[in-house]
Amino acid sequence: MKPKNTHKTEKSREPGQAQLAAILERAGITLSKRQYSQLWSYHKLLREHNTRLNMTRIHNFRNMVEKLYVDSILPGTLTALPSPLLDIGTGAGMPGIPLKIAFPEMRVILAEGRQNRVEFLELAVEQLGLKDTTVCGKNIYPRFDMPVSGIITRAVEHIERTLERIQGCLAQNGLAVFMKGPGCSDEIKAAQTRFAGAYHLLWDIPYAIPHTSHERRLVVFERKSAPLWQVKDDFMADDRLREIQSEHNPTYRDLKKRLTAKGIKKGETALIAGQKIIKEAVDALPERCIAWISSAEHGPPPGNLPSAMHWYLLAPQLFAQLDISGTKAPLLLVKTPAPDAWHPEDGFADGCTVMVPFQDPENVGTVIRSAVAFGAKQVILLAESAHPYHPKAMRASGGAVLRAKLLTGPSITELPADLPLVGLSGEGQDIAVFEFPRAFGLLPGVEGAGLPDHLRKNTVSIPIDPDVESLNAATAAAIALYEWARR
Repeated sequence: MKPKNTHKTEKSREPGQAQLAAILERAGITLSKRQYSQLWSYHKLLREHNTRLNMTRIHNFRNMVEKLYVDSILPGTLTALPSPLLDIGTGAGMPGIPLKIAFPEMRVILAEGRQNRVEFLELAVEQLGLKDTTVCGKNIYPRFDMPVSGIITRAVEHIERTLERIQGCLAQNGLAVFMKGPGCSDEIKAAQTRFAGAYHLLWDIPYAIPHTSHERRLVVFERKSAPLWQVKDDFMADDRLREIQSEHNPTYRDLKKRLTAKGIKKGETALIAGQKIIKEAVDALPERCIAWISSAEHGPPPGNLPSAMHWYLLAPQLFAQLDISGTKAPLLLVKTPAPDAWHPEDGFADGCTVMVPFQDPENVGTVIRSAVAFGAKQVILLAESAHPYHPKAMRASGGAVLRAKLLTGPSITELPADLPLVGLSGEGQDIAVFEFPRAFGLLPGVEGAGLPDHLRKNTVSIPIDPDVESLNAATAAAIALYEWARR
């Protein structure tokens, strides 16, 4: 005889909202009736659309509740999660949607780059009635600048890669929350090494999904550095930010003039390139630093800039025109006060004074670097000399131009023959046996032309292979400075 009510009996055995609530409560998660109803509706939506969208490979009811919903909610029970919270790579909405249901006061942003899943997320947010929940249909990269107080992710991406992604959006003192498996120690160490000073490991909490064998770790980093949007707000509050998008902008046109010696001399300001040089300038000469110059690709300026400094944020193509050294790193605008004048009747201080007649700015920078390195008292820039703050000279000097005592002098042709000068010439006395005066001016010749005839009486030479015609003038000066300094 055929049994009656078979369909009704089978249907009663299907899991329902009560079974979902029981599994959550067994895991220590207690929700309101409305919250259970929302989570059950979410579960049904996920089951309904999963076949088409392949959002999860977990199909068993208990596994879905434990591995998806319980696992998503547990971080909120282990630590206070910040708001707004950005769920990166949320996929079908986890952990963001279960967290939002369990902690309705939290503002949640669901970030997902795959369009078909974005459509599912928008449907879920609408049908579940989730307020203060936004779907962001894009992948998160460093230039993403939506301000958030925290991020959370259960994706498999390495921690340091995610920390790089969120540089543009996570606020200073914001939290980066990672739901990881137990074997993530190497990831944590790599992130600490790479982002030392920018992020601090706040918590590393091992836990397990209750009544299962699934071990987890909740890894939380606190951000110490400030993102682009936050620094922009600070600079704007003091009216120190200028965002420049047009090459016709007056400030930008003025900056371009700093690429020439004439512009540097007239404006008494110069551009500095090179991260090490810039750091030294900011640390040692804050009173001379005028503006930090960068594009959005560089991120924000460091937090230790002098309070009076401006920030010029340029469009990438405009910045590239200023970065003639090709460093692809921020530039610094600094004051370049005109050096005092030196006259032959002033003579020389004890020690070595380097006379610079070089017309090539790289040679000027190189010889100034050598002068500072070997303890020369001062550097006199003769009338032929290229500007010491020309970008090429500045870079060649390694920042030594900022520390050198610079003076300006007459043309090399106007130097009197009776000055205590030591010239560099291939016909001079071997430098190895030469006795340097107590106070003198070291005088290399102009590139190519060499020394004027009236200054060739007291010269030294550096022995080289006879097959080589001569040394680079700046190189010869460096060797002479070393030979003087070592004695």
